[in-house]
Amino acid sequence: EEEVKVKKLETRTIVLDSSDAAASKRLREEAVTEEQPFVITPYLPNYVLFAAYNASDPNVEPYREAFGDPDYELDDVELKFQLSLKVPLAHSLIGNNGDLYAAYTNRSFWQAYNTDQSSPFRETNHHPEAWMRFYNDWNFLGMRNIVNDIGIVHQSNVRGGSLSRSWNRIYARFVFEKDNLAFSFQPWYRIKEDEEKDNNPDIEDYMGNFEFLTAYKPGDHEFSLMFRNNLESQDNRGAAQLDWSFPLGNRVNGYVQWFNGYGESMIDYNQHVNSIGVGIILTDWL
Repeated sequence: EEEVKVKKLETRTIVLDSSDAAASKRLREEAVTEEQPFVITPYLPNYVLFAAYNASDPNVEPYREAFGDPDYELDDVELKFQLSLKVPLAHSLIGNNGDLYAAYTNRSFWQAYNTDQSSPFRETNHHPEAWMRFYNDWNFLGMRNIVNDIGIVHQSNVRGGSLSRSWNRIYARFVFEKDNLAFSFQPWYRIKEDEEKDNNPDIEDYMGNFEFLTAYKPGDHEFSLMFRNNLESQDNRGAAQLDWSFPLGNRVNGYVQWFNGYGESMIDYNQHVNSIGVGIILTDWL
């Protein structure tokens, strides 16, 4: 009888309950709450950088062109925040595996201290996406592959005219864990648009063809590294982001974020940005 019950369990339960690693622990905790109607499950990290300093020259030319104002200026310090949530749509669609999810992420860049321009939101990026998740228990070089996703994502700044930026991608994502270390590899394929409608045809040259992410959680601190690259020998471009979160209270952690490269925002997809910010983070990777 007990053997029959085990066979009826979702693959998610079998895989996640068999590990005490940090990534499995987070996914187990999400599984407990995600079906409750008054709980919003986080997806990507949720944070506020009260001061994000751009050591590069702010990318002001698109705004001067769009607004017809050659004197338009941007502050090199702004407020940056990200809100990200996900919701399960269905479980065990293929046998006792295959969960369907949808998510929405908002990343905003607010010129909160730019009183000369009435503190505008310089850029807001919207990332709706959906994916099918498969749980796995495969070991590779001492790491355990627990999750594999296949998804589709739209990314846009929802602007018109010369400020408009957007693209659509199909991606795969492979997640591995070992104790307090986790990493994911996410290659993608851009869905082509009509040439006359494509406002950023060269975006892959800057945003790359994949993203590698690793997170490490020794105790109450967490460190993560994101890396993107176009894998071109000439005109090699990409980006790296290094994050550190540390405890401040029961629900809020301090947060430091450093970004260097292309694609921090959609409007800056082809502009090199070197920025560092400090603030708080509500939900991290692990």
